[in-house]
Amino acid sequence: MKKMPVWLTLVIVVIACNNNPSSDTGKKDDTKFAGIPDRKWWKEAIVYQLYPRSFKDSDGDGIGDLRGIISKLDYLQSLGIDAVWLNPIYSSPNDDNGYDVSDYRDIMKDFGTMEDFDALLKGLHERNIKIVMDLVVNHSSDEHEWFKQSRSARNNPYRNYYHWWNAEKGKPPYRYSLFDINHDAWMYDSLTNAYYLHYFSRKQPDLNWENPQVRKEVYDIMKFWADKGIDGFRLDAFQFVSKDTTYPAFPKGFEKNFILYYAMGKNLHGYLQEMNREVFSKYNMMSVAEGAGNTFEDAHNLVDAGRKELDMAYAFEGVDIGNPKGYDFLRFKEVYSRWDSAFAEKGWLSVFLANHDQARMVSRFGNDGPAYRDVSSKMLNTFVLTMRGTPYCYYGDELAMTNIGFDKIEDYRDVPTLNEYQYQKKTGGNMQEFMEKIKNSCRDNGRTPFQWDTTAHAGFTSGTPWIRVNPNYTSLNAAAQEKDPESVLNYFRKLVKLRKENPVLVYGKYTLLDKSNPKVYAYTRELNGEKWMLLLNFSKDAIDYNFHEYKTINKSLVLSNYADAPEVAGPSVKLRPYQAVIYKML
Repeated sequence: MKKMPVWLTLVIVVIACNNNPSSDTGKKDDTKFAGIPDRKWWKEAIVYQLYPRSFKDSDGDGIGDLRGIISKLDYLQSLGIDAVWLNPIYSSPNDDNGYDVSDYRDIMKDFGTMEDFDALLKGLHERNIKIVMDLVVNHSSDEHEWFKQSRSARNNPYRNYYHWWNAEKGKPPYRYSLFDINHDAWMYDSLTNAYYLHYFSRKQPDLNWENPQVRKEVYDIMKFWADKGIDGFRLDAFQFVSKDTTYPAFPKGFEKNFILYYAMGKNLHGYLQEMNREVFSKYNMMSVAEGAGNTFEDAHNLVDAGRKELDMAYAFEGVDIGNPKGYDFLRFKEVYSRWDSAFAEKGWLSVFLANHDQARMVSRFGNDGPAYRDVSSKMLNTFVLTMRGTPYCYYGDELAMTNIGFDKIEDYRDVPTLNEYQYQKKTGGNMQEFMEKIKNSCRDNGRTPFQWDTTAHAGFTSGTPWIRVNPNYTSLNAAAQEKDPESVLNYFRKLVKLRKENPVLVYGKYTLLDKSNPKVYAYTRELNGEKWMLLLNFSKDAIDYNFHEYKTINKSLVLSNYADAPEVAGPSVKLRPYQAVIYKML
């Protein structure tokens, strides 16, 4: 779902605890982890988010599918990752790339069949890789049978599965829609002379969670997939499910910070506790949801174990900073450090710089020009895989895939982008400015096909891809990087292995160093008397970095993202552009 422009937004990823989290590549050294209190496999796991439409097409229709993923299971295993988070694959008219579900117990025809899914699940588990599924239950598709029944008559038993406002009461109080072409979340339906609520597109009517029957339906759906043996869920847009069904008027201009009005409704915690009792507790699963809060107290109320709601927070504040035209680096350091400190004693965080709702990581936080693309991508992957919290790695970031930067509106496939284009055009917006903005920020940048090799369409499909392949695939692709020991891909594998073998990178205390440095992100990780130092140059400048209080302490170089070791001269180390170095303090 579209990213929320708000300082505190949480996604909770939920994973069952059924399988060994280690894969053959980068296997964790359990002897080193022995004796660590409150160990959880999901704290030690590395999660790989896979966008199925864009990963690998097996049948030539231009759309990635389950059989395509199955054909690349050995590649996934070679990365050393522990879990695959799969974006929605349920039956859907595909208004919003599967986030509009018409049947929660079936597979979208574009992706294959339930037999294909079963084979994928089996293949992943055989490689000791878990699967986390995306579940979209803030809303359904308007082509779901529930909604067809709901709109058919006011007295239909399914009427109260959705939010309706009868037209004889006048127009309902304004609600902003993130995806609607008019920004209006109420859609008039003449069949019963009433409006239905849709926070996203018109084809995504919001489910009425205040109806206990809706909640039971959702829990039954979750049990269906849990019984099949999946390892977890991510509930999309769950922060919005609790609504005030009196639909009070909101202050004028509320849409500028709509999260304050839409998120964390008064019944949300109760719904999560009920979900925990009905589903998670019966399957030994962690909690599930995408949630939001306006304070760290909100966040802790979602994830503190004693409340029996959720377990892992996935905070958006950091990625909301990223901008290809430049971003506030000091704020970036402050945000990630503040989140770590807030969860240092209780709760657990996720660490990520990209997902399906973001433009590409290296284009936003690094430098995607040919001279610095690979080294800055290595540096960013170093950050993600050495911070405290569960790392989430987005498909293609292990190769340094970049923004494609479309020039024509016809190249875009993203429904909110296409609708906003029409809105801006209709209301006299600056279209040149709009096109430049989406060129850098549209989430289609993060959804282009995986770049496998130099054959047609990057080896993604034998047909016409559903969205254009980035032209740089001829030089940026997995096949080329497999052969290069210094590639981004092979560096990524080294990082994964390093994290799995060293609990200090998972559970160790995080301490920010030199917080006012405008170009270097320096921090330590410390556990059981072992201390590591990480220096990340987020700039294209060469920097003489002073070790400060650690200048007289012996240091052993563990890893660098350049082929040769950095030069150390007395109290300083010479950091090259976008260099990342990891030291172990002796």
